[in-house]
Amino acid sequence: MKVRRANSREKILAAAAAVARETGPGSLSLDAVASRAGVSKGGLLYNFPTKAKLMQALVEDYLSAFQQALEAARKNSGSGESPLAAYIRLSAEHAEESKPSASWIFSAIAEDPDFLTPIKSFRRQVFEQLKEETPNLKALLVCYLAIEGLRSMNLFGSDILSVEERRLLISTLLEIAE
Repeated sequence: MKVRRANSREKILAAAAAVARETGPGSLSLDAVASRAGVSKGGLLYNFPTKAKLMQALVEDYLSAFQQALEAARKNSGSGESPLAAYIRLSAEHAEESKPSASWIFSAIAEDPDFLTPIKSFRRQVFEQLKEETPNLKALLVCYLAIEGLRSMNLFGSDILSVEERRLLISTLLEIAE
């Protein structure tokens, strides 16, 4: 079996996300990304002609990866778990990461506030999909907004919940979802 090697575009996107997480919002430099990815700046610019195009690709890549993870979580829930419960579990796992996986989004938004548009559109799409699959709209609203609150606290570095409180919240949301 042949092992698939990451192409330049994938390496650049991974490097850009790592650099943005490490350097903070708005501090992403193309030189740092090229160096981290192990490509020349010309190679980076071949794939992403501007910093804005790189940031746009990061946003699209993040949303695509989350959608794929959500679909996989739904398929792998052999216990008959509801789509809402799968969303809660996946989102809770993402929120528990020590560094927010999407902190680079601040860099994208600082570069161009229009990057919020695909994020809002994606979130609405996920919500509408869950709404079609969840018979209880009240339960969906409570669970979805609680999870988005956890995600926001993590992203802004303002999480006030203890580990026990977070676990209690997640287990309560899972009870509501089922």
